[in-house]
Amino acid sequence: MIMRNIIQIKSPATIANLVCGFDILGLALEEPYDIMTLEVVEKPGLEIIHTDNYQLPTIPEDNVAGAALLALLDDVKNAPGLKLTVEKRIKPGSGLGSSAASAAGAVMAASKLLDHDFSNEDLVKFAMFGEKVASGVKHADNITPCLLGGVTLIRSIMPLDIVKLDAPDLHITIVHPQIEVKTSDARQILKKEVQLKMAIKQWGNIAGLVAGFMKGDHALIGRSLEDAIIEPVRSILIPGFDEVKFRSKSAGALGGGISGSGPSIFMLNKDIETAKAVEQEMKGVYTKIGIDFKTYVTKLNTEGIKIIE
Repeated sequence: MIMRNIIQIKSPATIANLVCGFDILGLALEEPYDIMTLEVVEKPGLEIIHTDNYQLPTIPEDNVAGAALLALLDDVKNAPGLKLTVEKRIKPGSGLGSSAASAAGAVMAASKLLDHDFSNEDLVKFAMFGEKVASGVKHADNITPCLLGGVTLIRSIMPLDIVKLDAPDLHITIVHPQIEVKTSDARQILKKEVQLKMAIKQWGNIAGLVAGFMKGDHALIGRSLEDAIIEPVRSILIPGFDEVKFRSKSAGALGGGISGSGPSIFMLNKDIETAKAVEQEMKGVYTKIGIDFKTYVTKLNTEGIKIIE
């Protein structure tokens, strides 16, 4: 049954990994976000239109949102023709979950438009087809917070087991240096084996971070935002990273690190005043280096994807 002929949604940016939780932790942001419109049309099949200037492919199989939608439509009998119009406000390659916003937004919009009773786990599985187009790997650490909002933990991919975590009200500062770090490249440089003592340290940080979120313990969150495995390798791809982190924490940030695979860097803060002070420190670093940048001061998005019409 089709309850309406058109739907428009806001699909939020996300931060994956949260420093120590590689491929298992993520959170949703209030800003930036994509605007996506899905409508029923007479022409059969799936048409994709981009109103942005990123020159993304519009052939459904090659498009992140298109691949996710095709996976969903395989489970829908007598599906109508659909047209998806995408206004991307999350820059591809920013490390802010641009591909997840497209994939998750598309399947959520289709589920509502077609009035189909898909579970959240179903939607995550469909959206992961889009992430595979983007990075070559089906991962869900951006998709799950995008769909569900807040902070999410992926306990398992096979079988899929998602846990939404309680979290305190956090203000988040982000700097996006205008350089390119491809997710596929950032994965290839990672070590394939990890020493046991480093793994133990990482497990302690992940457990501490989850506990910190659920207890609303800002100090514990700050102590746990350390990465012994991924960040030391990936940070070499991001000029100014160490200075941004040092100056941000000196300004009062709880902590932070690389957003996804980068190049964006995020910092979690207890209040808006600290978040704005951290923004000034970030601006100072990249102004000195001479690299163009964009900053955001935003909040934790507890709702995820929102229907706006």
